Amino acid sequence: MLVGKVIGNIWSTRKEESLRGLKFLVVCPLDLLEGGKPGTPIVAVDSIGAGIGETVLIVSGSSARTAVGRPDVPVDATVVGIIDDKEINTNVL
Repeated sequence: MLVGKVIGNIWSTRKEESLRGLKFLVVCPLDLLEGGKPGTPIVAVDSIGAGIGETVLIVSGSSARTAVGRPDVPVDATVVGIIDDKEINTNVL
């Protein structure tokens, strides 16, 4: 799983048939140990109704397809949770 910040939406009128009805978000992965330093943005399917500005959990690969509920859909990333808070103890590293 990855943690990311939702920074935008994607709309696509013409797309592969199996993608119809899916909502797409632009999500910037975050490095949790570097103070939330952002990575390269990705497009992820939204399975839970996340919005811009929210910190989210992202799954990828076959887990992303399973989370959408359709293992044949061509997606690489899916938002599966909205993070309320986090606690990281770097002393144990």
